[in-house]
Amino acid sequence: MLTFVYKVNRMFLEKNKIRKGSIEVICGSMFSGKTEELIRRLGRAKIAKQNVIICKPSIEDRYDKDKVVSHNMRAIDCVAVADANDIMELCKDKEVVGIDEAQFFNNNLVDVCNRLANQGIRVIIAALDMDYEGNPFEPIPQLMSIAEDVTKVRAICIQCGDLANYSYRIVDKGEQILLGEKNEYEARCRNCFSK
Repeated sequence: MLTFVYKVNRMFLEKNKIRKGSIEVICGSMFSGKTEELIRRLGRAKIAKQNVIICKPSIEDRYDKDKVVSHNMRAIDCVAVADANDIMELCKDKEVVGIDEAQFFNNNLVDVCNRLANQGIRVIIAALDMDYEGNPFEPIPQLMSIAEDVTKVRAICIQCGDLANYSYRIVDKGEQILLGEKNEYEARCRNCFSK
């Protein structure tokens, strides 16, 4: 009986194409597994035969300009865009949109994600929630406040081995945006970050 009800519900949804949009934010410090989690969720959407697209800011070219790549070297094809508004054009027939390194977009990303979700699209965002000084990294706090789901992942503190929330910059450069990896940043807990 339960199988019959499931099949009827599935046929109804497919026939009427009822989709509920949503915004999911995966956030945390450097080296916490944000991109790994994004790739995992998008991979599951592909297994479910959903129409998926992955975008990232064009300035993020550390590993590959046409792929989203985790620090563990897991990769998935993507489209690099200069501005968040460009994402709207790419998503006309999509069911799921992944956005990596979202902190590098400006505040118009909030409006873009809202419009996509209102059109019935599932939007999954991976981003740093704090900059190297421990301050909120816009526009991520705004996205977290309107998201249906927020997952905060944590790294391991390189100094003491505790759970880490902070991205400590180990090079002396003052600009907020500095693309880097282990030569430029360390994951640190609150205590080690404050020292």
